[in-house]
Amino acid sequence: MARKKDLSSFERSAILQFPLEGSKNGKPGRGKLTAEVQKWKSSRRTISQLWAAAKKQNDHGEVISCLSKKPSTPRRKRVEIDLGLIASIDLTKKSTIRKLACGIGCSKTTVGRWIQFGLIRAHTNAIKPDLTAPNKLLRLRFSLEALEWNRIVRSLSFKTMHNTFHIDEKWFYITKTSQRFYLTPEKTEPHRTCKSKKFIQKVMFMCVVCRPVFGDDGSCLFDGKIGIFPFTELVPAKRKGKKRDAGTIELKPIQSITKEVVKDCFINQKNGQQMLANIQQDNASPHIQDSDPDFRVVASADGFDIHLINQPPNSPDTNINDLGWFRAIQSLQTESICNSVGDLVNAVINSFNELSPNTLNKVFLSLQSCMIKILKVKGRNSYKIPHMRKNALIRQDMLSLNLQVPSELVRECISYLIDNGALSISDTLMQVLGVHAGCTNELEVMVHHLQIQGNEVM
Repeated sequence: MARKKDLSSFERSAILQFPLEGSKNGKPGRGKLTAEVQKWKSSRRTISQLWAAAKKQNDHGEVISCLSKKPSTPRRKRVEIDLGLIASIDLTKKSTIRKLACGIGCSKTTVGRWIQFGLIRAHTNAIKPDLTAPNKLLRLRFSLEALEWNRIVRSLSFKTMHNTFHIDEKWFYITKTSQRFYLTPEKTEPHRTCKSKKFIQKVMFMCVVCRPVFGDDGSCLFDGKIGIFPFTELVPAKRKGKKRDAGTIELKPIQSITKEVVKDCFINQKNGQQMLANIQQDNASPHIQDSDPDFRVVASADGFDIHLINQPPNSPDTNINDLGWFRAIQSLQTESICNSVGDLVNAVINSFNELSPNTLNKVFLSLQSCMIKILKVKGRNSYKIPHMRKNALIRQDMLSLNLQVPSELVRECISYLIDNGALSISDTLMQVLGVHAGCTNELEVMVHHLQIQGNEVM
């Protein structure tokens, strides 16, 4: 049986007024107490006891008091947050809720409530490459060289980036060391095993993408997905096993990725598409250079003129794959159960093919927003990837093809590079703004737009 609620002093006073008004010879009228019980959802005994106590006080000439005699339980005083104390604690002592609670001398529940109310926030910190002074200047220059003058809107914006491959490599693992599942109470936990957690089977893939092309009606004309190629080889089994006999041809990952292996992938894995003029890669030692004779033969065949360009050192945030495309592939790949190298290769390729071209296009816009941040922080990587609300802009049909950059910001960056000896005036106008020699009128427009003094240009 459910416990009846305790009546407050106000409710007790209201209950007494009803029978007193309709009483006869000191007794309430017929059916009055029953109506009172139904109205206040209390018991008849409680109402009768209240009436008897009030009648007794009235007979003795006392003031009728209907206050509750139950002692009030004092509530515990709420712990106030001390932001200064939290800020003074060392970072290593506030990496978990338990450590932070011990550091400030309160309970874990209180700290959790502060997080829920937004008084303190959780932050996952990722380590970033250590940049040297030349690295910062190269990152700043690389971002400036991605700009062009938009004659239609008469402003500086990023190039369309349709003529550049983004190429990079990544290890994909056949399973994770630790993985979370949500099961029903009666479901048995999965039992996963491997020979050693330090040597989980993995395959390296080379991914090549460029920016998708969409029509005026929003239809996809080219998805931008050139291909994703595994570094694997077919080798005969050296000895007999429980799953195959000796000599059986097996698919094995190439563990040592050398320059010869990368060159073979560049030259032979063409995937039938040679549409772009530049291939952007990082500065890894196995990568070949644009001057490689074997690559130049293939890159200049059939009338094409393809070149290899290197992104700034220690700058994974300037490559589409490292910026977000690999993460999108891996999130789908982990949804597949892989028991062999072949299963892993198929899972990665299927995940690559399933991703929407709109997802790839949004990563390109994220790249442009990162480049704007690089311009603002003068080449450093101490910034957060901006949130642009791309999905909402897509629904409103307001997502722009390229982001615009304030001219004042470009002028400051150009002056910064010139002061540090990383750029000359002619270099500035020719490469950063995409101006060709001999275009006097266009030069004058650019100089006036960036507010560069005429004597500095001369």
